[in-house]
Amino acid sequence: MARDLVSPNMIRAAFADAMSQMYRREVPLYGDLITIVDDVNRRVLSTRPELRAAMERNGEMSRLVAERHGAIRVGTPEELRLIKRAFVVMGMHAVDYYDLSIAGLPVHSTAFRPTDSAALKLSPFRVFVSLLRLDLIADESLRKSALEALAAREIFSSRAKKLIEIAEAENGLTQDEADEFVTEAVQTFRWRQHATVTRQTYQRLHATHRLIADIVSFAGPHINHLTPRTLDIDLVQAEMEARAIGAKQHIEGPPARRVPILLRQTSFKAVEEPILFRDADKERAGTHTARFGEVEQRGIALTPKGRALYDRLLDRTIKQSKHRPGDYEAILAESFSEFPDDEAELRRQKLAYFHYHRAKPGQASAQGEIAGDFEQRLAAGVIVAEPITYEDFLPVSAAGIFQSNLGADGTDNRKGSSARQAFEEALGEPVRNPFVLYGAEEQASLQTVRLATEAQA
Repeated sequence: MARDLVSPNMIRAAFADAMSQMYRREVPLYGDLITIVDDVNRRVLSTRPELRAAMERNGEMSRLVAERHGAIRVGTPEELRLIKRAFVVMGMHAVDYYDLSIAGLPVHSTAFRPTDSAALKLSPFRVFVSLLRLDLIADESLRKSALEALAAREIFSSRAKKLIEIAEAENGLTQDEADEFVTEAVQTFRWRQHATVTRQTYQRLHATHRLIADIVSFAGPHINHLTPRTLDIDLVQAEMEARAIGAKQHIEGPPARRVPILLRQTSFKAVEEPILFRDADKERAGTHTARFGEVEQRGIALTPKGRALYDRLLDRTIKQSKHRPGDYEAILAESFSEFPDDEAELRRQKLAYFHYHRAKPGQASAQGEIAGDFEQRLAAGVIVAEPITYEDFLPVSAAGIFQSNLGADGTDNRKGSSARQAFEEALGEPVRNPFVLYGAEEQASLQTVRLATEAQA
């Protein structure tokens, strides 16, 4: 008998909702952040009708309230591959490689997300997954202790693993299986108060790097933040400060612009939470700092040319701010004045990706229906170019968020060595190229427009 299978999009949406509910219970301040973001988004939409109209036209309104990204950290290649298999059940795949050792962090990462625009519109949930680089632990005895602690844990329940196997064998899950899978999978990412290492080992791991202690010292890869999407991150930052929520000093990413690009992030600092160590059959109290609340504002996806310009301007900002540390915001704005802040110019210079479609009847000028080349039809409004939303992350932004929230000194160490090949071997496959994904979406929309134009000719 045929099995009635649930769409991976539906499983992903249910998982994202369950994660959000769990994180609100575990980190109450996250609920306050959601309230702020919802309020800011309503205010922005009420005062910017053109933005509301564009979001409704692009199908963005329905996903705004569901927009989330999460972040977890795993310890071994085996854990990374198991996480990958679980996310595939939800229609999520590894996109891009992030070497965070450039900022002195002992991890490298990828983002699991849907890879086509239709799936992203249905459920945009994505998870930034970092893998511990044990090779960066110089102390051989400590590296051995970390390996032993990681080898002793199972991050998924036996039932969760069985359901993954069923999904792989049957090409999906039924509704009952999907419901059970979500329940079991969410447990993998819950907070565990009991450490799995002694206090002495924890302190040694923490002294080497607190991210190492966070990854190694517990029975599973607890979610360390969830991130709602805002339409105005500067308003959110101001509201957090007004409510005395410990916001980080600077918003990560590019400055505020008329046309937002890539990604901007801010957050409240990680909360200190009580934990328990078992030393010689006796529980000892301690604390751990890892989980925080982040918020993001997403802009247009940049082409390789646009990304090269972005990287050059950000690099200039970082170098100049070392000599003028109190003027970071001014230096950032000054540097990015070179980056075009107009959709038409971004498109003409091929700095960003766009989705093209024919205007709906009545939207274009009558003159626009005359024969003309592509640019003439764009100018007349017969063809519409809509920005493609950036769905990924920035290595420097990710590193900056981790540093500021975990108490690191913020040093920008750009001499870290890339280990992409080792990461992909651990993953069991190459990561997908985001530029290829955005480019394919743009080209597919262009082809659809051309076919429609030829059909009417």
